Amino acid sequence: MKIGILGGGQLGKMLYAPANKLDIDIRFMDSMTEGPVSRIATHYTVGDITDYDNVMAFGAECNVLSIEIEKVNCEALKELEHQGTIVYPQPHIIELIQDKGLQKDFYKQKGLPTSDFKLFDSIVELKASIENGAIQYPFVQKMRKDGYDGRGVQIIRRESDLTQAFPSNFITEDLVSIDKEIGVITCRDAKGEVVVYDPVEMVFHADANILLYQLGPADIDEETVARAKELALMTAEAYGIVGLLAIEMFLTPSGELMINEVAPRPHNSGHHTIEAALCSQYENQVRTLAQLPLGAPDTTSASLLMNILGAEGHTGPVFYEGLDKILTIPGVNVHLYGKTTTKPFRKMGHINIVGRDAKELIKHYQFITDNFRVISK
Repeated sequence: MKIGILGGGQLGKMLYAPANKLDIDIRFMDSMTEGPVSRIATHYTVGDITDYDNVMAFGAECNVLSIEIEKVNCEALKELEHQGTIVYPQPHIIELIQDKGLQKDFYKQKGLPTSDFKLFDSIVELKASIENGAIQYPFVQKMRKDGYDGRGVQIIRRESDLTQAFPSNFITEDLVSIDKEIGVITCRDAKGEVVVYDPVEMVFHADANILLYQLGPADIDEETVARAKELALMTAEAYGIVGLLAIEMFLTPSGELMINEVAPRPHNSGHHTIEAALCSQYENQVRTLAQLPLGAPDTTSASLLMNILGAEGHTGPVFYEGLDKILTIPGVNVHLYGKTTTKPFRKMGHINIVGRDAKELIKHYQFITDNFRVISK
């Protein structure tokens, strides 16, 4: 069996390890000539994953095809599926999730809880809705396509912010009062069997809107844990997805859970499962693609995941300042993605810290933030 992955970034690199452990033929295509996967994968093709012909040619060499990023050519995936190639997640699901407007419509149609929203073609329409009172400040504006890692999302708090608004093809959402942001990873196989990982609590950078760190399991009561898992399961079943589905949720001060967004692939909020679960999200994705039984998602340790981000004011060849210091800490697991150039807030890797409890993990996190930087040199 030959499994193909569209994308050769850090998520692909972490998919390679469990596939290699199971001696599975896994191959990758990405436009990067020296992407994170290219250094380790036996089969690596340089090609544009958004180009119909490139995807068709790559897919013709594979029995099973999957993704590590949503921005792919779905028309080619549909044709490959029609020709008999197994494509997971299914192309129509990828296509739906690519568009945040279609995502929100899907939740509404399926009766899944999410914040109120409106779809807009232009900034002119948005201004008219504000003038007639249909939309009130503050609100969230999101690009319908191609937003990721905080890009394509912003809060419009006042009229003057409209000068920075996205000009076309966007959605607006009510600004929800949030107590915690929760992430839940699910994996569903072709037989309909599903595993659900314990919820994690995500903490974001206020300005860059990118994940700083997350705690697992989340500091929520057992009843909320059960409801979050049930909502994640309902969402995966509603899509009928085969493979991973990461569900980001808002927990309001009143205890309500709302779906924010989903991702049909390995996700940042599941990196901790490499060290803190019986079977990681990456291995379960590989098992699904290889038609092997799903692994147990049980949490094995308290964990803190922190992104390794490029320091502000540094662009150029990467240097990890203080790496020797943080590697002396018990329970610290450093994952570097192999990117040779850093820039402000670029994801260069992540760190999984495992330990006894949140207090210990936060102590280690503070030491790392004080003693470790990603700079150019």
